[in-house]
Amino acid sequence: MSSSTTPAVALEASGLGKRYGRRPAALDGCSFRLPKGRISALVGPNGAGKSTLLAMAAGLLRPTSGTLTVLGAAPGEARERVAHLAQNKPLYPQLTIAETLRMGAELNPARWDAALAARVVEQGELDPGSRIRGLSGGQRTRVALALALGKRPDLMLLDEPMADLDPLARHELMGTLMADAAEHGTTVLMSSHIVAELADACDHLLLLGGGRVRLGGGVDDLLAAHTLVTGRGTPADLAPHTVIESRAAGRGLTALIRRDGPVGEGWATEDPSLEELVLAHLRAPEAPALLTPGTSATAQAVTA
Repeated sequence: MSSSTTPAVALEASGLGKRYGRRPAALDGCSFRLPKGRISALVGPNGAGKSTLLAMAAGLLRPTSGTLTVLGAAPGEARERVAHLAQNKPLYPQLTIAETLRMGAELNPARWDAALAARVVEQGELDPGSRIRGLSGGQRTRVALALALGKRPDLMLLDEPMADLDPLARHELMGTLMADAAEHGTTVLMSSHIVAELADACDHLLLLGGGRVRLGGGVDDLLAAHTLVTGRGTPADLAPHTVIESRAAGRGLTALIRRDGPVGEGWATEDPSLEELVLAHLRAPEAPALLTPGTSATAQAVTA
């Protein structure tokens, strides 16, 4: 892959792989595109490679195989335009909050937004003179997010950013993050296990499984490609549709399918929620992959 990647693409992976010693590959032949300006949820079971992918995009890890471009360049070359917030929220414990923000300004002199960073801290009623080592997990998360937002990045890579926040703080900070991303056209790739939270914030989805993207594209497109059906038949009665998952429901059957024409008589249909879509695919890792055209980076894409 060359640096001539179309400007409309924030991240592009082609055959991306990462191995850690003799363990199974965290990523294996992973290929996808993430369009610029999207707020994308990155989901998958534990060990699916979400943190590995984010760290590689941040230039902290090198792939074992394949290629990855970030904002049209190699990951390390785009570092000034990328903010990465790891799960452990690494901060210098001996510094105060004020010193931490001052460090952020000195490291990012051309892009630093001091007012935004200070506002994120003030919303948490934190004393700028408090040392990082004395903060709770949620308070450290707020300071780390202030650093990430203050950098004014073109791409934000967030690894479980809200996991240790209480519901009110999570709602408030998610609102700040999404409003700022929308105003400035920032691309966001955010991993989380709280699917309902992602449904309110994200317009794009990447679901990892088996080392690859199993489901990828705009949320509306992916939802439109699936249908929930309920009836008294069997999975075989749903041919020629692709059955992602089926389960007993009372005396009948409920299934998530990709429709291939009209659904037969006797089946009630409804649109799935994002949570229903994600959970069904997590429970059915053998289901065929679906990447919408804008997300596909291989010839194996299925058009929604």
